[in-house]
Amino acid sequence: MELVSPIVRAMQREAATDPEGFWARAAEQLPWFRPWDRVFEWEPPTFRWFIGGQTNLAYNCLDHHVRRGWGGHAALVYENERGERQVYTYAQLLEEVKRAAAALRGLGVRRGDRVAIYMPTCPEAIITMLACARIGAIHLVVFAGFGAMALGERMALAGAKALFTADVTYRKGRDVPLKGLVDEALTVDGVAVEKTVILRRTDEAIPMQTGRDLTWEEFLALADGQDSAHEPMEANEPAYILATSGTTAKPKLAVHTHGGYQVHIHAMARWVFGLKPEDVWWSTSDIGWVVGHSYIVYAPLLIGCTTIAYEGAIDHPDPGTFYRIIAANHVTSIFTSPTAARLLMRYGVEPARRYDLSSVTRVFCAGEVLNAPAWEWLQKELFEDRIPVIDHMWQTETGGPIVGNPYGISLLPIKPGSAGIVLPGIEGKIVSPEGQELPPGEKGIFVITRPFPGLTPRLWAEPERYGRDYWQRIPGQTLYFTGDATAMDEDGYVWFSGRADEIIKIAGHRIGTIEVETAFLRHPAVAEAGVTARPDPVRMEVISAFVVLRQGYQPSEQLRQELLETVRRELGPVAVIGDLNFVNMLPKTRSGKIMRRVLKAVVLNTDPGDISTIEDEGSVEEAREAWQQMKQEVGTAGA
Repeated sequence: MELVSPIVRAMQREAATDPEGFWARAAEQLPWFRPWDRVFEWEPPTFRWFIGGQTNLAYNCLDHHVRRGWGGHAALVYENERGERQVYTYAQLLEEVKRAAAALRGLGVRRGDRVAIYMPTCPEAIITMLACARIGAIHLVVFAGFGAMALGERMALAGAKALFTADVTYRKGRDVPLKGLVDEALTVDGVAVEKTVILRRTDEAIPMQTGRDLTWEEFLALADGQDSAHEPMEANEPAYILATSGTTAKPKLAVHTHGGYQVHIHAMARWVFGLKPEDVWWSTSDIGWVVGHSYIVYAPLLIGCTTIAYEGAIDHPDPGTFYRIIAANHVTSIFTSPTAARLLMRYGVEPARRYDLSSVTRVFCAGEVLNAPAWEWLQKELFEDRIPVIDHMWQTETGGPIVGNPYGISLLPIKPGSAGIVLPGIEGKIVSPEGQELPPGEKGIFVITRPFPGLTPRLWAEPERYGRDYWQRIPGQTLYFTGDATAMDEDGYVWFSGRADEIIKIAGHRIGTIEVETAFLRHPAVAEAGVTARPDPVRMEVISAFVVLRQGYQPSEQLRQELLETVRRELGPVAVIGDLNFVNMLPKTRSGKIMRRVLKAVVLNTDPGDISTIEDEGSVEEAREAWQQMKQEVGTAGA
């Protein structure tokens, strides 16, 4: 039986037979100051979309809606874990952005200049992003959990002229200072920042360098007498650059444009998320990640709906915080991470039952694979099968979804654990490392065969690296290499099993980290699991597992055996668990991704490298102590 609806199949055929016409029709749904001369040019590895067309990402987010009479509608709702709340209508947000745009010009920022933003998810950060796009400056948002060196090297690579920051960010009841890290980052070789703007949020004294440092209020005063008009931007001019996730190597700065990026995220907002102007949309991400760019800021505002920006942890000050925000704002659609879902699952459904969640009509997850047990908890227990819980997949480099379940077109049957189908307009397939297309069910690497508008067309300042890292990984073929280990079933559903470089090789068998972690989650005691490979003299590699239990369960030898039996039942005898360690928390980034390289470093007793993005550094020491205790208990290193 055909699972994919006729309308989705028709869109896929249309995109395959006439990709330029398909994306041109999507682009026509947005305002343009000047139409394009040509839809697409491709000189591998680089490409251009909507050549000659003029637009402006920030104008289409704000001015367009105000001009059509939508100015009184709520655009942005800001909340934080301290209970503070601000609401901006489209007209109010436009005025704030125009003022900041004029102040940027007063600061000496011009079209094409790079502006670094090292701020929490707060209104001033979002206003600065939009103001940069408005005047044609290129923003580089650096996650406010990165350390000084990570911030400095990103600013140096981008050639940032100005830096915006805050004195503190809020995290689990603490004021986390930022200004000291900024001062240190400004000393990194190659950093050439001329002006630093600091948003003051406390009364604590901070060092200010005369001639370089300004407060937010001093910055806004520079708007007097300056032009706040938007710049018409050619479609292929950069709107922003953003470092790809991961901190183990020199960062790669992906470029996203005013034209193609805008068309892609707007189309996917409609096709995948079903976003409409009347929606109240909450993406629980941070603006430091691409999800925050695309689906906290730009796509919701392009649609004209209300977007919520939340600063803080979703379980602070209590496990009901997540649900309180939903109920208070009548949220209709949620985008969160599987890690956040598993965090909520750890507390059970009781905190949710104190709040009215009836406004929610759909939930989306991305960031890692939404394991089937986590999906079942969200779908069946938390939301009692009332609404769909939908997984999907994309990357920093793709700007928006590439695999998913097109809720906005026609919701397909959900297969728990699958990210859905390759979306209309995306040409993807599963290949071997040599580039041979693989049959259904066989695991390989997910590749994209042709550029689409949201795909980064280049890396900032590193054209050769762009080709080498993405388009030249498969010998003799021009294919975009995602780096994800994947299989596709007979119905065209895509199943991701982890990064290709995280595959565990046990006696000639290849097992994805996601597969093992999902198997652990099948046991009702498990809230989260993180696994990595460790060397084994007989099998080449075995699995080292770190498990977080749900509330109400305690570690015991009996439970350990039950978990081992669960994994064996789910995956068979090939999934050899070399050791199982109970911990209270896993090392994760503040964007919610399990840092498996840190677990590997613990197991191998090596340096974990840069952990400046980690949620809680105590998780590393806890994993190390659990590992050492396990070795003592068994009396031999990892036996």
